[in-house]
Amino acid sequence: GPVLDIAWCPFNDDVIASASEDAIVRVWQIPEGGLTRPLTEPIVELCGHQRRVGLILWHPSANNVLLSAGADFKIIIWNVGTSEILSQIDHPDLIFHCSWSWDGAHLVTTCKDKKIRIYNPRNGSIEHEAEGHEGAKPQRAIYLKNNLIFTTGFSRMSERQYSLRSEACLSEPIVLEVLDTSNGVLFPFYDPDINLIYLCAKVR
Repeated sequence: GPVLDIAWCPFNDDVIASASEDAIVRVWQIPEGGLTRPLTEPIVELCGHQRRVGLILWHPSANNVLLSAGADFKIIIWNVGTSEILSQIDHPDLIFHCSWSWDGAHLVTTCKDKKIRIYNPRNGSIEHEAEGHEGAKPQRAIYLKNNLIFTTGFSRMSERQYSLRSEACLSEPIVLEVLDTSNGVLFPFYDPDINLIYLCAKVR
């Protein structure tokens, strides 16, 4: 099926994971010296979702641990080495975005129901929950340092917004700013070395 997301392994430069429309997560080993012909056989296939998988994330500090989020409202955390499911989170609605905290102890999600949730990935329990941006279009959230969470989304009037929140007090943004009225979803990227956030989106 069509590939919907890819992620390079942070612990091995030759390993890449892919998520697909066919609901299977695949892990690929790039041969030493690079590709000389098309790679058709993954080293691992992870089958646990019932619908397409749109997002995958490697764990930031534990080797061989991979997260996948599907249109079946499930977040699955895998042991890639054994193909086992370590834990599963049954999300209440369609997952828009996920991000690990820097130590991997927490997971933040955004959702079609407009809420931001912080989970304990080991047992799937919700530790914090709050209303996010009021607009119906997709929201995104990323963990910054010091347990801060940066989100992008839309106002009720379809204005693009960003916010900065603390993990412990999600419902009260430290900063909530309107950018413009363009309809392109804002994709945040964080550079922790220089503590800068980049926002990417189409202009119109």
